[in-house]
Amino acid sequence: MAGNFDGNEYLIRRKVLTILGAKFHVYDAQGNIVLFSQQKAFKLREDIRIYADESKADERLWIKARQIIDFSAAYDVVDAKTQQKLGALRRKGLKSILRDSWELLDQNDHPVGKIEEDNMGLAVIRRFLTNLVPQSFDVSVGGKTVARYKQRFNPFILKLEVHLEPAAREALDARMFLAAGILLAAVEGRQGG
Repeated sequence: MAGNFDGNEYLIRRKVLTILGAKFHVYDAQGNIVLFSQQKAFKLREDIRIYADESKADERLWIKARQIIDFSAAYDVVDAKTQQKLGALRRKGLKSILRDSWELLDQNDHPVGKIEEDNMGLAVIRRFLTNLVPQSFDVSVGGKTVARYKQRFNPFILKLEVHLEPAAREALDARMFLAAGILLAAVEGRQGG
């Protein structure tokens, strides 16, 4: 598969002020686009298509919600070429009220890890006082941190740094971490966090 998914550092950018849906660009450490997505506005069921670049000629991944409205939503991540499910992400409904929490699932929907917002105190401040405090998320598999998402402060363009530890690829396909970052930028961005 073309595309540089062997790096440890990526940047996901989402333009906040777009009328017809959000646009996401994923860059590698050298500033090359490795993935692009344009999320359609006003969709009841999340269906995010991810491409190699803005031409949308080479579809790479799908992130698709299983149900229309679900407090503990599950999103399948599928390789667009092979139609093979890479895994899934499931939001932990009640746990995410004060502090965002997600489960990473393998191809058979077995939990293999979790994504959690960095700090309960900062999470509460983000939700109830101001969304100007950038979010960070830790990704752990087997109790070991394998990746981190860190938002850079910018009120107009959401920038999410993705850092993968070497152990990340032993746990999951690297594309799962990038898909999770896009999903976090899409879902968490809508709630103002």
